[in-house]
Amino acid sequence: MSSTPDAPVLTVDAARPGDFARIGQLTSDVYVGGGLAAPEYGEQLRDVAARADRAELLVVRDDAGRVVGSVALVLAGDFGEVTESDDEAAFRMLVVDPAVQGRGIGELLVTTCLERARAAGKRRVVLSTDRRMTMAQRLYERLGFRRLAERDWSPRPGIDLVVYALEL
Repeated sequence: MSSTPDAPVLTVDAARPGDFARIGQLTSDVYVGGGLAAPEYGEQLRDVAARADRAELLVVRDDAGRVVGSVALVLAGDFGEVTESDDEAAFRMLVVDPAVQGRGIGELLVTTCLERARAAGKRRVVLSTDRRMTMAQRLYERLGFRRLAERDWSPRPGIDLVVYALEL
């Protein structure tokens, strides 16, 4: 597949502290503003510095350098909340700016997480997602993730999360 000269080449970079406010606002706007998460979860979604201490934050930038997508990759520790062993990685809080959805940004972030998990020696990547996030679920299934229904969970009453896994 060839690219046209004016088509931007998308790359994934490590987030910098100067990106945190944008990541937090974007994540809260998409999850809470889009009706996919309760307003009280917004505070956690905006607390990017806290998740930077527990995960590897990855971003995609537009031609102007503005963050248009982000994900928190969990290679160790409990921030993934769905990992059950040291040979599992997880990712959380995948978000793409609605203005640029459909351009492969989400897929690029997920495939980068898979590559980094493989490089870290993980055998599986797991994730949890709200049942209403059907667009994300279609992406995961297209990339080979399969439902892991026995690990579905509820962080609190009324919030039911489904779990997907991909063997590496």
